[in-house]
Amino acid sequence: MNETDDDIPDLLRRAEAGEAAARDELFVRFRPRLRQMVRLRLNRLLQGRVDESDVVQESALEAARHFDRYLAERPLPFYLWLRQIAGRKLIEIHRRHLGARQRGAAQEVSLHRGPLPAADSASLAAQLLGKLTSPSEAATRAETCLRIQEVLNAMDPIDREMLALRHFEQMTNAEVAQILEIGESAASSRYVRALRRLKEELQRIPGLLLE
Repeated sequence: MNETDDDIPDLLRRAEAGEAAARDELFVRFRPRLRQMVRLRLNRLLQGRVDESDVVQESALEAARHFDRYLAERPLPFYLWLRQIAGRKLIEIHRRHLGARQRGAAQEVSLHRGPLPAADSASLAAQLLGKLTSPSEAATRAETCLRIQEVLNAMDPIDREMLALRHFEQMTNAEVAQILEIGESAASSRYVRALRRLKEELQRIPGLLLE
């Protein structure tokens, strides 16, 4: 669900009035979106070592501690605020586990007024392959996944982020525009161009059929 849901302002109003159920619903509502964001941006070296749900839970606990301040200031729409906190948690986890390998293994991009781990191209490639029609043999799928990853790595980092935000995190154009701090028209145009280029490159991969 997106921030445009009609009941979000009402839940925020009720939470501000002290209604615990409304506060709890706000945090529960966005857990699937946060988990997807973490899944995309958790470095592949840490997958299996760091639980996505734990990252989301830690982020929710921190958000709960600062929730009253959020209500007083409203610096961002509620989900983008939660996502910002989860992004900081991911940065901490990457630095703690990867140490000196952080620069090369878990690059960061400067988005939404602060850094966030870049969407992992291996995770993006795996999810893209799952959405496309391709041969079922394991070896062929592995090779195709690597080819898709090469395509993604060759893209402009911001274009790759645009695809991650819109296509995989399922953000609205308005949310993406606010995160990138650009106009909605510019965000929409850039997404269309990035998606067109991705499709053109994917069509060159043998055996890969776009839906």
